[in-house]
Amino acid sequence: MTAAASASLAQEFVAFAVDAGVLRFGEFKTKAGRLSPYFFNAGLFDDGAKLARLAEFYAKTLLASGLQFDMIFGPAYKGITLAAAVSIELARLGHNKPFAYNRKEAKDHGEGGTLVGAKVAGRVLIIDDVISAGTSVRESIAMISAAGATPCGVTIALDRQEKAAENGVDMEWSAVQYVTKNLNLPVVAIAALADLLDYLRNTSNPAVQSHAAAVLAYRQRYGV
Repeated sequence: MTAAASASLAQEFVAFAVDAGVLRFGEFKTKAGRLSPYFFNAGLFDDGAKLARLAEFYAKTLLASGLQFDMIFGPAYKGITLAAAVSIELARLGHNKPFAYNRKEAKDHGEGGTLVGAKVAGRVLIIDDVISAGTSVRESIAMISAAGATPCGVTIALDRQEKAAENGVDMEWSAVQYVTKNLNLPVVAIAALADLLDYLRNTSNPAVQSHAAAVLAYRQRYGV
């Protein structure tokens, strides 16, 4: 996939997320205590058609990235649905990959343990919706490594491209940059805040376009 095709796919995804009501505009308080002019809630990909379309975006982006992986790991809870859906779509495209996920609490009967699904082995790709602080990624790395496998990357739907915050202090790096540089894992995102801004500038919907200035101001203040 060329850079232009990748950018086109990102624009398609942003448009899809807006139309699905997953990307919303207004005033939302983030985990860092910031007031964000937009909110991305992947939990609202909440029916079969939307989830299938989301999985298609993940699969196409992953295949275009060239990232090599043997299986998918979905951290509880959102990652569970994502891992299953993307595994189905990859198989449909001719790339059958096993997947696994974790429980929040260990099961003391039946098969027991915290890991469910395929045996965690080989090069393991972690899937999630966004990376807010990197906590979920670190926990996933620990579980994958404990199983004797190798974390090889992370894939997310949206890279917010904003500074991480620790104890109320803005850092000079984003959560995605932290994962890339400190945890040494490549991050493959379907779209990023820059793509959202491009969409807002070029959309023919005046009501949606009206949020462009607020999103740009937010990026100028908190962006990396």
